[in-house]
Amino acid sequence: MTTLPLVLLPSMVLASPCLTQEPFGKLADGRSAELYTLRSAAGEVAITNYGGIIVALRVPDRAGQLADITLGYDTLDGYLPRHPYFGCIVGRYANRIAKGQFTLAGRSYKLAINNGPNHLHGGQVGFDRLLFKAQAEETPEGPRLTLTASSPDGDEGYPGQVDLTCVYTWTHSGILRLDYRGVTAAPTILNLTNHAYFNLAGAGSGPVGNHLLRLRATRYVPTDEGNIPTGELAPVAGTPFDFTTPHRLGERIDADHQQLKFGLGYDHCFVLGQPTGMLVQAARVDEPTSGRYLECWTTAPGVQLYTGNHLNPEVVGKGGVVYDHRTGFCLEPGLFPDSPNQPGFLSPALFPGQLYRNVIEYRFGVSRN
Repeated sequence: MTTLPLVLLPSMVLASPCLTQEPFGKLADGRSAELYTLRSAAGEVAITNYGGIIVALRVPDRAGQLADITLGYDTLDGYLPRHPYFGCIVGRYANRIAKGQFTLAGRSYKLAINNGPNHLHGGQVGFDRLLFKAQAEETPEGPRLTLTASSPDGDEGYPGQVDLTCVYTWTHSGILRLDYRGVTAAPTILNLTNHAYFNLAGAGSGPVGNHLLRLRATRYVPTDEGNIPTGELAPVAGTPFDFTTPHRLGERIDADHQQLKFGLGYDHCFVLGQPTGMLVQAARVDEPTSGRYLECWTTAPGVQLYTGNHLNPEVVGKGGVVYDHRTGFCLEPGLFPDSPNQPGFLSPALFPGQLYRNVIEYRFGVSRN
């Protein structure tokens, strides 16, 4: 099929049955962001090149009715102030780094502090606030959007220039594939993921407590009260963290368990195993009323489950709908939190000549029963 290169000019609009491009708004410095909609027989996904944000994802229920199942905002203006990381790429390091510091190759580095005493999701200006260059094309699998950007040496305290490539493919079979890649000019650390909030009953339809979750993990990463790992990989058996058989998200979320109190619900990394470069199924979530399901596949060694514990009535999203407490959930594949400071965890170090890669697939479908 024909490749359609894009040049980001405000006057240029790409239009085809599978791909459209339209203006999405302007940044404070006058630069323009664009919105790209990728369509297939399985539905459609809208992505902006600002932060690589998944703005909307529309898939059918068992009656064939499309609904947007991701939380977010109608325009760029909603994403410009600090927000709950709706749908964005997070990095350089997704999740927390204790006290915003780490040592690599004998040198110590101090990062921006933006989560209590710790560093979270890349700092004050992480990849969620980058304006990426974009190129869209139609492929035999389905429409594809490629985003590229560079993060300079010293960005938010991180060493080394990092060049990023983030590829979004929306397949005809209902798979949203995210292929995150990075290379560096000097030793650094890198851990990328996506922070989409899902509600399979439809964004803004209420709490996600009735969603059924199965997680293919027999261990998880306990934390202290600041959500920093203790270094232990604890068994899930006999705890509210055991999703090896399906359980409703709300079934045990308020149990008398110290870890749930620390996270105000689920905000924990689950252990998938040593990465092999092959995709493995991390989780499946079923929403019984709509019949929609989501499978999360990844090449990463862990997946963070977050149940929207900090959403509140002040968060007003698309269509003026309030995103209240626990009205969305996230499945964020990546390395474990605070890996730079945890010798027992897989190292996030990246050196010149190496390729960082994390492939994530969100696979959507409908259960008929």
